Amino acid sequence: MRAVLFKGKDSLPAVESVKMPKPVKDEVLIRMHCAALNHRDLWLLNGQAKPNEGIALGSDGSGVVEDVGDDADPLLVGAEVVINPSLEWGPNPVVQGHSFRILGYPDNGTFAEYITISKKYIFEKPGHLSFQEAAAVPLSGLTAYRALFNKARLRANDKVLITGIGGGVALWLLQFAVAYKARVYVTSSSDEKISKAIGMGAVAGYNYKDPEWPARAQQEAGGFDIIIDGAGGPQFHHYVEIALPGGRIVNYGQTAGLIGEISTRMLYWKQLSIHGSTMGTRDEFLSMLDFLESRQLRPVIDSTFPLEQIQDALSRMNSGSQFGKIVLNISE
Repeated sequence: MRAVLFKGKDSLPAVESVKMPKPVKDEVLIRMHCAALNHRDLWLLNGQAKPNEGIALGSDGSGVVEDVGDDADPLLVGAEVVINPSLEWGPNPVVQGHSFRILGYPDNGTFAEYITISKKYIFEKPGHLSFQEAAAVPLSGLTAYRALFNKARLRANDKVLITGIGGGVALWLLQFAVAYKARVYVTSSSDEKISKAIGMGAVAGYNYKDPEWPARAQQEAGGFDIIIDGAGGPQFHHYVEIALPGGRIVNYGQTAGLIGEISTRMLYWKQLSIHGSTMGTRDEFLSMLDFLESRQLRPVIDSTFPLEQIQDALSRMNSGSQFGKIVLNISE
């Protein structure tokens, strides 16, 4: 079968022929139709992981069950499924356990024609989604759902600021919050992306390259009940300044680097809550699927590439110009 293999920092990922996996115990064999890229894939390629041999990348994917192990129900064969990439979360819903990992490293991931995975990580593909759309849901949708509903405790009519609009998580945050009747604002370095977000229901947006954007946001919005950020970095102190008393700030990534100094007095006097968030539990994955299916939400897809054009797809993501998910078509 074909698979995109990652062999280390100095080796570009490429499609190679590898042995077909076989399901054992409670595993199922899935013929992958589509997979989707995440920034995690770039993070791994930039030297954050050093496998001893080729590992198939990819955390997101959808496909059809073709075979099952001895402890899996044969009736699963033929099922159209989406994969939950949050593996071995552990017993505590508050935080992942020591065995937690994300599909795609160190386990073989979804950038392959076939994958074997425990039956507990497959879920029925939402009927209103195509295979392409379903593949664009799991990692970013789960991350957004936990950050917004579990950590930030979204309520209707909350004023929500989402930073870095255009990425998969940020767009799911926008769609979930708008569907929940929140008043949503966004930031981006691209005025075009801000305009697209407004077209999707955002009230307004701010270009964070403008040093005056926090003052404008404070004046126009009056502050925010919730701020959800995927970058960290030197902008973070502004979020403490423009959060409303009792506000909740959630961070799920560090693409802009370490967080600098923040006003301790504002933190305690406003009684703010700052949360870190990563992925989510099985129950949250189920709730996320139910939420998007009940509201017929669809992911924003930026572009699609055949599996053989994996390097073009990665270049597109690395450029930072995408608006939505980048999807790989593996089989029809």
